[in-house]
Parts: sequence; C-alpha cells; structure tokens
Amino acid sequence: MAGLVAIHQPNFFPWLGYFDKIRRADAFVFLDAVDYPRSGSGSMGSWSNRVRLSIQGEARWVNCPVQRMPLGSPISDAVIDDRQPWRDKLLKTLEANYRRAPGYSAALAFIEPLIRTEETNLATFNIRAIEAIATHLGATTRFLRQSELAHSGSSTDLLVSLVKAAGGDAYLAGGGAGGYQEDRVFAEDGVRLVLQGFSPRPYGEEARFIPGLSVVDYLMWDARPLAVAFPDPPNV
Repeated sequence: MAGLVAIHQPNFFPWLGYFDKIRRADAFVFLDAVDYPRSGSGSMGSWSNRVRLSIQGEARWVNCPVQRMPLGSPISDAVIDDRQPWRDKLLKTLEANYRRAPGYSAALAFIEPLIRTEETNLATFNIRAIEAIATHLGATTRFLRQSELAHSGSSTDLLVSLVKAAGGDAYLAGGGAGGYQEDRVFAEDGVRLVLQGFSPRPYGEEARFIPGLSVVDYLMWDARPLAVAFPDPPNV
C-alpha cells in the first residue's frame, strides 16, 4: 500500500521539481488518459513534447514533434512524428551547448539511448525516460498509469480517485496546483494534502544557472541523487 501519492502528466524530459515530486512520493501516477494539453487551439506544443534547455546561455525550447490529433484526444494517443530528424537535432544541440559541462560525457551516454529509442508513442517514450532518470537520481518510487487504474471524475475528484486507486491516503501537490485544485475536496474524501515545497537552487556554475530547465541540464552539471542535492524542506 502506498501512503503518499503524486500525480502528473508524462512530460518530455521534465524539470527537477518533477523528479523531486517522484522522489518524495511512495507512488507516482502518470496521467496518460487525460486530454492532450495544448498551448493554443491549433498547436501541439505543450510540456508533453517540449522543454527548455540552456542554449547559448538562454532558456530556449527544444521539442519532440507530434503528429496532429483531434481536440480532446488523450495523451496516450499522441504519436511522435519521426518524419522529422528531431532526435539527431536534439543530440547536436546538447553537444553544442553542453560539451564543456563536467558531466557531459556520462550524461550523454545515459541520455542518448533514451532519445534514440524507436518508441513512437509519446506517453510511453516520456514514461520510460522519466522512470530511467528517476531511478538514476535515487528514486525508489512505484510507478503507475492512470489508464491502468480504476478512476472517475475530473479535476480534483479525479486526483482523489487516483490516490485511492493507488492505495494511498495522502496527495503530494506541486507548486502550480492552485489554479485547478480544490483543497477542501481532499479533506472531504479523507485524503491528506501534502504540499511539495520544492525550491530550485543553483547547481553547477552559479553564474550560468537558469531555474526551470530540463533535468538534462542538471545531469550535465551535477547529477547527485536528489535527496542529497535537494533535501526535504523542514516541517514538510
């Protein structure tokens, strides 16, 4: 039985706060059956298929192209568009911008197979990469998929349903949950709400540190287990 449960969409090489949430949770549920998120009505761009890296000293987007889908399609239906040579392009971007980082060789040896995998389902691609990186960074969390669990409702009701389906009694909420999450619903359903309280701190060379970048940036410059580099905040 899992006590503390975290829930999130399967993002593309996400930032450190995502992995800190995994590390702290007993179980982590990938939201793979919700609608594919979009940055605009006609755009396929979202955290599901893009993330920021340090490119020429600035935070810039890199992406995994996705074939167009109808509005309302679930994340699990998203297919990577391998008609575009995005894998080679991403690896060349990493070489051009990170080859002088102290962890470049080790990080690339670890990341390149994740990028070059022939998997074309975006959710599965992201989930496999996230699980591998989380384990690499010291997490021992149990991973589950929304699509494999009995669940019901939407918004906060869906989160409560998934916490219970995962065998948990507490939900780990990240810092960006305030816009859609109704805290009272957790209490009414007997689920304890735990705030993550993650605060990004400089790593590597402080002068070049940019908060909110992909975990790939961290692997290039630091790569210590997250429990060591980012211990739990006090009284959380």
